Amino acid sequence: MSRLDASPAEVLRRAEPEHDGLHADETAARMPTYVGMPSFPEAAHDAVADTQLRRNLAHATGTIRARRAAAVAELDDWAELRDAGRRIKDHTLQYLGHYLRLLEENVTAAGGVVHWARDAGEANTIVARLVAETGEREVVKVKSMATQEIGLNEALAEHGITAYETDLAELIVQLADDRPSHILVPAIHKNRAEIRDLFSRRMPSAPADLSDEPAELAEAARRHLRAKFLSAKVAVSGANFAIAETGTVLVVESEGNGRMCLTLPDTLITVMGIEKLLPTARDLEVFLQLLPRSSTAERMNPYTSAWTGVTPGDGPRNFHLVLLDNGRTEIRDEEVGRQALRCIRCSACLNVCPVYARAGGHAYGSPYPGPIGAILSPQIRGIGSTVDASLPFASSLCGACYDVCPVAIDIPEVLVHLRAKTAKKLPEKAVMGLAAWGLRSPARLALGQAVASRMRRIAPHVRFPRAWADTRDLPAIPKESFRAWWKRTRGFAAAPDRKDGSR
Repeated sequence: MSRLDASPAEVLRRAEPEHDGLHADETAARMPTYVGMPSFPEAAHDAVADTQLRRNLAHATGTIRARRAAAVAELDDWAELRDAGRRIKDHTLQYLGHYLRLLEENVTAAGGVVHWARDAGEANTIVARLVAETGEREVVKVKSMATQEIGLNEALAEHGITAYETDLAELIVQLADDRPSHILVPAIHKNRAEIRDLFSRRMPSAPADLSDEPAELAEAARRHLRAKFLSAKVAVSGANFAIAETGTVLVVESEGNGRMCLTLPDTLITVMGIEKLLPTARDLEVFLQLLPRSSTAERMNPYTSAWTGVTPGDGPRNFHLVLLDNGRTEIRDEEVGRQALRCIRCSACLNVCPVYARAGGHAYGSPYPGPIGAILSPQIRGIGSTVDASLPFASSLCGACYDVCPVAIDIPEVLVHLRAKTAKKLPEKAVMGLAAWGLRSPARLALGQAVASRMRRIAPHVRFPRAWADTRDLPAIPKESFRAWWKRTRGFAAAPDRKDGSR
């Protein structure tokens, strides 16, 4: 097997993580389903009744959507950039094993340590062990979807380690004992008045006369976090990108809290999904244009932090990179579903989705809400739970998400693909099979129409599956089918069936 042909699964088999001290739970889920979460239709039913939530979402997503459109319109070559991003991602996924090995070699050569995690349990075990080895009981965190995916904060807490979120929106969510509801703006479901009240209750350093002005709220958060930044010895981050040819890891952000976490502590631990890899530094030319405009509607994000291993006298003295598979290898092998691994977590799809705008992020029962969550979460976790089986149906298939995706993920195509998989596990498979059998033959269709016409009086009393009947009215069955009307008025039947079943 050549280096270019090596699969990521093969790489993981050859480089198993250490298990000294703490041990991974072999039965741990790949990604936590929020405890007690019902299926999407049930959760959304309650969410749409919350008028304050809908107002908050409509205002925030509408503002972000308009700004993004203006930022994208400034570039005449946006379509070409989008296609370039798609092609780079697809190439990387095709040769992922090779580029992962190259990344490991270059990170190691630069003084870093690479760890391989096959699932959430192994990743949490590795991070908890690394923190425990430093003797510290607190860590500061850069906003990270990967650590939310594996439930790292909760796993660290089980080992007596406290994780402090430093992103403003993540801090709001953490102080409220809440869950993120948006990829880019985790506290999008809360307005300024709610945040002011939260800070006054849960933040000891908040001034007594704190108002709901954004500048005052940000200043209160800055003062609250400053002591943590200056005293923390360990930081945990995610990664937006990693460059295989140099071993460089990047985090892009807007507030500067990430820069503080990435430079001040003695030890930095980065948890990165294996799909975040790019082959060369030149590829950043594409993605550092696509990501800021699609996410925050900025021409360039204010802070781009890049580091390669460790540098004596500059930044952390110890760097650990945890490469997380957690189902990504299996997704990569899916011809349709692998598109989800192109995602750069910009959240543009959430801001244009009519379903998300009304139901909010919590209804998805996953750290990944919105359209991308509806295709990513069921693939990572599988469709065994009611939550994950319902997510592919959390869409109107309007296609707006595909139109704005900066790496051209055809989310509607993947949703339909996952719906077909889900249907194989449901009674609908038998019903659809019977319908297909009848529709393939005009003679069988005519017979069915005749029977339906004779049973039209009892049809309203027939009980249909709740998931169908709760949202749809059964069409009234006419007294006479078109075929019968044609025969009665024209005096002859339609053309007979051909041997191949066509007409």
